[in-house]
Amino acid sequence: MAQLMQVLSGGSLLHQVARDVTTSLDRRLAPFGVTTQQAALLHNASSGEASSAQLMEAVGTDTAGMTRLLDRLEAKGFLSRRPNPRDRRSVLVEPTERGLALIPEIAPVFGEVAGQLFEGFSDDEAATFIAFLQRMRANLGS
Repeated sequence: MAQLMQVLSGGSLLHQVARDVTTSLDRRLAPFGVTTQQAALLHNASSGEASSAQLMEAVGTDTAGMTRLLDRLEAKGFLSRRPNPRDRRSVLVEPTERGLALIPEIAPVFGEVAGQLFEGFSDDEAATFIAFLQRMRANLGS
C-alpha cells in the first residue's frame, strides 16, 4: 500500500496517464480542427437533444468551460444552440450538418487511442483495470 500511495502522490501517475491520453488525442484530432474536449462534446451532443448541463457532466468541465466549448464549436459551424422549450433557463445543443458529418471521422480516433493505451493487456486485465477506475471514482463520490 505504501508503494501505491507514493505512486499516487505529487506527480500522480493517474494524472500523467490522463494527460498523455489527452495529448495523443489532441494530436490526432488536430487535423479535424477540434480538441479532445470539443470532439467529446460534439460526439455526446450527436446522440439527441442534450442540454448544456448534461454535456458538461459528460465532458468533465464547469459552466464557464462549457460556455467556451460551445462558443468555439458554434463559431466553427459544428453545433447550434436553441432555447429548451421545457426549461427556459437552459439551451439544447445540437450538431449542425457539418458537425454530424465530422463525427464519423473523429469517433474512431478515440478507439485508436484506447487500443494503443491497452496494447498488450488481455481483455480480463483491461476489464479489471476499468472496474478499478470506476471504483476509485465511486470512492471519491464522482
